[in-house]
Amino acid sequence: MTAMTTENDVSLTVGQAAEQTGVTVRTLHHYDEIGLLRPSGRTASGYRLYTAADLERMQQIVVYRRLGFSLEEVAELLADSDAVAHLQRQRQTVMARMAELGDLVESIDRALEAEMSGTTLTAAERRELFGESFDEEQREAQERWGDTAQWKQSAARTKRYTKEDWERLKAEQRGIFDRIVATFRSGAAPERTEAMDAVEEHRVFIDRWFYDCPREFQVKLGELYVADPRYGEGIAGEALEGLGNWIRDAIVANAAREG
Repeated sequence: MTAMTTENDVSLTVGQAAEQTGVTVRTLHHYDEIGLLRPSGRTASGYRLYTAADLERMQQIVVYRRLGFSLEEVAELLADSDAVAHLQRQRQTVMARMAELGDLVESIDRALEAEMSGTTLTAAERRELFGESFDEEQREAQERWGDTAQWKQSAARTKRYTKEDWERLKAEQRGIFDRIVATFRSGAAPERTEAMDAVEEHRVFIDRWFYDCPREFQVKLGELYVADPRYGEGIAGEALEGLGNWIRDAIVANAAREG
């Protein structure tokens, strides 16, 4: 901290002192009234005059006030005339405040990441639950679907989910995927009841956890399983020949049945 000085200790009026210290004239008057900073001199007319030592004390007051100390606490701190002790206290307080601010920045970063990603999970938690490629897949999906009502509704819902919600969601999803794959492997035709029930369960899952998904919209989703094999691989965990077409056909059949 660099001390404020005036050339040859020439005394300053209250207005000049206010300008140099960055406080108001009213504040200087108040500090004088409560005895926190009394000017060292007066003019013949009784106006306040401040010396370099007064400005040095004012600077110490400003520092302590910026650190959050009350005027009473500042007065107690300044009662100790040891300049080194002043600086040490100020440094300790600043370091403690920096640590607090560092923690606050981390909290803000986590909240910002959650807002941007549409989830309350940290990056590490997302990778743990959904795999290393999850963030990249999310970015790709947002580029493709980010302007749709479904994406916006999903983002609004999922931003409130806790890690426990995501763990429950993932477990439910895995169970549904396993039943779809097991039904496909059994050789059931897409129009069979068990096939339609499997894709209906997936539709209800989407509707409950992410966005409104009526059957006619699920038909549009069904085309993705044919157009992009990665969707089928995401369900099966591997490439299964014919799975994408089977899912699409089961969705179409399910949309056409009554009830």
